[in-house]
Amino acid sequence: MAWEKSERLKALPPYLFVEIDRAKRAAIAAGRDVINFGVGDPDKPTFPFIVEAMRRAVADPANHRYPFDEGVPQFRTACAAFMKTRYGVELDARSEIITSIGSKEVIAHIPLAVVNPGEVVLVPRPGYPVYNSAAVFAGATPVYMPLKEDSGWLPDLDAIDAATCERAKLIYVNYPNNPTGAVAGLAWYEKLVAWARRHKVIIANDAAYNETYYDEPPPSIFQVPGAKDVAVEFHSLSKTFNMTGWRLGWVAGNADLVGALAAVKGNCDSGQFNAVQWAGIAAIEGIGRAEVLAQRELYRQRRDALCDGLARLGFAAKRPPATFYVWTRCPDGVDSMTFAKRCLTEADVVFIPGVGFGAPGEGYFRAALTVETDRIATALERLERLKW
Repeated sequence: MAWEKSERLKALPPYLFVEIDRAKRAAIAAGRDVINFGVGDPDKPTFPFIVEAMRRAVADPANHRYPFDEGVPQFRTACAAFMKTRYGVELDARSEIITSIGSKEVIAHIPLAVVNPGEVVLVPRPGYPVYNSAAVFAGATPVYMPLKEDSGWLPDLDAIDAATCERAKLIYVNYPNNPTGAVAGLAWYEKLVAWARRHKVIIANDAAYNETYYDEPPPSIFQVPGAKDVAVEFHSLSKTFNMTGWRLGWVAGNADLVGALAAVKGNCDSGQFNAVQWAGIAAIEGIGRAEVLAQRELYRQRRDALCDGLARLGFAAKRPPATFYVWTRCPDGVDSMTFAKRCLTEADVVFIPGVGFGAPGEGYFRAALTVETDRIATALERLERLKW
């Protein structure tokens, strides 16, 4: 018997990368040397000091039972200590922080916790696709906020019409930004918090890339007075410590909002394996270690190599201040899907077409800096042979 997808799934936009992904797998299967800038997954292993902490935790029988629903208390305390040291922000580890299974699941769950069907969720475009799907799954109405290069890839809050503001319940923001690499300063966060308080809108601030920066450390929204009244902030260990497969992060912020999210999670999952959280404590406490800091410099070298090389080829490549992504315009007159397809089929180089992050991403492409510098040089040599 054939079964149809639910109306929720049918409401999602088509997966625009499927054709490129299929072509990539076919090229690899055919033995072609594919250089993959597409996956936002660190190519280096998890740091050994974290792995060792995990070994010890796995061996402890106390961690072999169901995990704590809201997270190991010591992990949440470590998160609170990090927020205090890094941002000067005071948070109650018992009521204002919960452990998450990475940041993706809580980004997806927050509308279920606070949004009713028919209410509006404001979604940035280009942006992480989960913001849109989370709104759809909750029965909300996603309203898109176009991000534009000439405004620093920041949403224009003043352009949101009064009717939308009246219906809006939640706004997603993400800085440092995937896919653009843009950073929001405290002045913009101050404006966002004032806007949210005025319109009674909850801010879901995705800070997954806050520790992947090159110059000035990005702020937390909670450095703005009053932000805790209207916001939650999602943090992840995935990119900072090469722990994408470990699935560990935390949510911080307003106690009522954190509690509502914890209630949804209590009905959907049983929390993250306690041993992973003990390893996470070692990670957070080791954020100043030399090997962790050296990784930031590695990404800087890769960023500079790719951006400089693309600039030599005539692309308007700008060095992003944060994330491990480079977001660049396609050649004039070439749409992003065509560009990505040609790079793969003619040069065996994988990029992500910007339109996959929403219509305002058309005309751009994203490259993840998860490729060694010598491979970046090889990719640039191949791209130089393409004629646009």
